[in-house]
Amino acid sequence: MARIIAIGDGMDEAINAASVILALGRPVAIPTETVYGLAADATNPAAITSIYETKGRPRFNPLICHMADLDMAEQHAEFDPLSRRLAEHFWPGPLTLVLALKPESDIHPLATAGLDSVGIRVPVGFTGDLIRHFGRPLAAPSANSSGKISPTSAAHVDGDLGDRINLVIDGGACEVGVESTILKVEDGEIHLLRPGGVSVEDIEAFAGVPVQRPKIAGAAIIEAPGMLASHYAPNAGVRLNATSVGRLEALLNFGNTAVAGQDDSRMVLNLSPAGDLAEAAANLFDYLKQADATGAVAIAVAPVPDTGLGEAINDRLVRAAAPRDAEGPVE
Repeated sequence: MARIIAIGDGMDEAINAASVILALGRPVAIPTETVYGLAADATNPAAITSIYETKGRPRFNPLICHMADLDMAEQHAEFDPLSRRLAEHFWPGPLTLVLALKPESDIHPLATAGLDSVGIRVPVGFTGDLIRHFGRPLAAPSANSSGKISPTSAAHVDGDLGDRINLVIDGGACEVGVESTILKVEDGEIHLLRPGGVSVEDIEAFAGVPVQRPKIAGAAIIEAPGMLASHYAPNAGVRLNATSVGRLEALLNFGNTAVAGQDDSRMVLNLSPAGDLAEAAANLFDYLKQADATGAVAIAVAPVPDTGLGEAINDRLVRAAAPRDAEGPVE
């Protein structure tokens, strides 16, 4: 099983231990403000291969490359004026920008899936400090088996990948709880590739221009993580916009929504009794895991507003439900 080091027991110990594993070309599970990431040296092809192998992730799905700061990011990517403004305002934070890769960048093509662009983010807290100490960008998708529920605690990582990796850095529960928002600027327009921890409304309010959403879900070229139709999936089926729940199902409620049959269901968890979308986002993946652990045949999810962070929550739920969306309650 993986060694677990809590940041609270010593920041230097955590950074030094992680740096040793990274220098050996092996992946380390690290906390970010969004979800836990499976990090490895983005310039080392063997290290990147170890990410794909550990996760069972398809190699056509590119990896986000995490940087210590904007200065490091500029060594690897070309920033148009609007992308630079977005980076200066939202970094460090849960925003990823897809940018043109500089020819002189030593990020390996395995990390970009051979594309001439790269997804870059500057994370908050420990990961930024680790990258600064390590001195090279880290490729870091979520630290879970490919397609499964993303981890928001060290225990989630250990339960899934603990027998496949050497080290997990425990930074407690992730504050945001869903992955970063991914944007790409083309011809002065902002295109949303994945909703996430920064709401579209906040981006539009800052940038002063509308954010363009994909016209057809699932039709885009895979140029950023989280764009596969099926993703974030528990073992149980997921049923959305539920107004009733069966005895063999678990329920994820939101706010004070009345859901028929909830008293007889396997489990009831409320993403946010107060109807707070930030609280719901922070609870989403943990509650999906808890509901899945009951052995329920399906997880019924009450309606969640599709505004603010609700757009990211619903994006994850739609992808979790994609393979096996049920028509009604399972009795």
